[in-house]
Amino acid sequence: MSHILSAVAWPYANGPRHIGHVAGFGVPSDVFSRYMRMAGHDVLMVSGTDEHGTPILVAADEEGVSARELADRNNRLIVEDLVALGLSYDLFTRTTAGNHYAVVQDMFRTVRDNGYMIQQVTRSAISPSTGRTLPDRYIEGTCPICGNDAARGDQCDACGNQLDPTDLISPRSRINGETPEFVESTHWFLDLPALAQALGAWLDEREQSGTWRPNVIRFSQNLLEDIRPRAMTRDIDWGIPVPGWEDQPSKRLYVWFDAVIGYLSASIEWARRSGDPEAWRAWWNDPQALSYYFMGKDNIVFHSQIWPAELLGHNGQGSRGGEPGAMGVLGLPTEVVSSEFLTMEGKKFSSSHGIVIYVRDFLSRYQADALRYFISAAGPETADADFTWAEFVRRTNGELVAGWGNLVNRTATMIHKRFGAVPAPGQREDIDQALLDSIEEGFSVVGGLIAQHRQKAALAEAMRLVGEANKYIADTEPFKLKGEEGSSAWLRLSTVLHTLAQAVADLNLMLSPFLPHAANEVDRVMGGAGRIAPMPRIEQVDELDAEVLPEAFAGRTGYPVITGDYTTAPTWGRHEVAVGTPVGKPSPVFVKLDEAVVEEELARYAALVPDAPTQP
Repeated sequence: MSHILSAVAWPYANGPRHIGHVAGFGVPSDVFSRYMRMAGHDVLMVSGTDEHGTPILVAADEEGVSARELADRNNRLIVEDLVALGLSYDLFTRTTAGNHYAVVQDMFRTVRDNGYMIQQVTRSAISPSTGRTLPDRYIEGTCPICGNDAARGDQCDACGNQLDPTDLISPRSRINGETPEFVESTHWFLDLPALAQALGAWLDEREQSGTWRPNVIRFSQNLLEDIRPRAMTRDIDWGIPVPGWEDQPSKRLYVWFDAVIGYLSASIEWARRSGDPEAWRAWWNDPQALSYYFMGKDNIVFHSQIWPAELLGHNGQGSRGGEPGAMGVLGLPTEVVSSEFLTMEGKKFSSSHGIVIYVRDFLSRYQADALRYFISAAGPETADADFTWAEFVRRTNGELVAGWGNLVNRTATMIHKRFGAVPAPGQREDIDQALLDSIEEGFSVVGGLIAQHRQKAALAEAMRLVGEANKYIADTEPFKLKGEEGSSAWLRLSTVLHTLAQAVADLNLMLSPFLPHAANEVDRVMGGAGRIAPMPRIEQVDELDAEVLPEAFAGRTGYPVITGDYTTAPTWGRHEVAVGTPVGKPSPVFVKLDEAVVEEELARYAALVPDAPTQP
């Protein structure tokens, strides 16, 4: 058994999240975490809403509310959406929690005191109309290296090079198109060159492990070619105060300095709330613990360079040496599991342009597991993928309903009509044993693929076995077996239906990491208690460290978190079905979609996007 940290990207709280977001961080991390728990590992799955930075202020200004009001509202919306999707967080918290402020400031002090924070005078981009700092990602211009005219102030996606806003040719604000002003300001910089050798050695070790996706390791290593100090503070009044600069309230820690520390602070908060404040150390101080970071590809740089550099600086493992703080030597990521982008009807998701399907809107019309299935089967695992309504309907009807749902319904119906309960098997024939052996072998294959983050292949193998079970029905024709109790036909029927009951139970457990809602429903259909896949819940918790929060949070006593007890999940592998388990008349587990859904959704989309597709 291993201690496994599932570190899930923090959704930004400037608005609700769309299905492209959860395709990158949400569903893949949950499938992995659910499987690893069932395989016997001690999993800690943590995340929360990322609530600092200029984009929060911009969105709040547009709505005429305070940054705190906006963050509070969106935090709750996101929490509710992720619970509805069935994401099994041990703790989903927020970066405006007092616990997070305390951990971030402690991390900053240790990295600074070890010599890996240096002060430099820099030219900061300021919005002429508001006087606020413009974040690097809110500035666009022409890349001086490759000429891409849509490069960002932190990175050019076309050539992959890191940039500063001052590097851009003809820079402009993404907020209102104005030309930013650049003013001199003193900031703390993370001294990446002093950590480059340690970063390179760590990345080489990760490459040799052969576990990282090739695009992720190559991109991460390329970042070292032009490594330079990176500013970790900003001229802004919304964020975590900078230790030592308490007399400068207009300066705050950079949102990307504090957000990645959230994986650590959430682990510490979980431990504090569990009754064992030191429990987090098993995932962070033990060299044998494993950690997997789930995100979209646009966040690779922060997880394969900035966060590891912060950890190395804290541990005193850069060229300047140093000593770890009270949190001890902290483990670096075992793997950065980055997905590519999900597009929508051939276009990049854009909330501002109406090219979007929000999670909440989607789940108001369709089953959560239908979305989870699509993401797992056709999502952006290693290449960009396109969500189309036609493909969503095809996969839902042709695979979920006609494949898996049909197998469950036919099996339960035949057992209910002929026996009323799971029958005892007679002598198995080769065809019966072949199906059961094939499915039992599937646990090893499917589990191994999930552990390697090859979820598309894992789901495809599970669904191939569903196809084998449906073929078994066609080959054995149990619906034609008639006879009185005790007759050869009756005995044969009881054997076939027992075989099918076992096959359904096995496949249901195998599919449960992908389809947790359906897994519980299938279990109920087959006479179980419906507790195959433990589900998350929302809890309102008390603030732990209110005294460290700025005045903007005065009066806040608590906030909602996602948590859950996932210890009741069955172990991965075959569990023999109990003869005599009552099986009632089944209801369909999955909703078959009308083909008209495609035109309806495209019409809804076209109303928002003028040049959107209007037909399948």
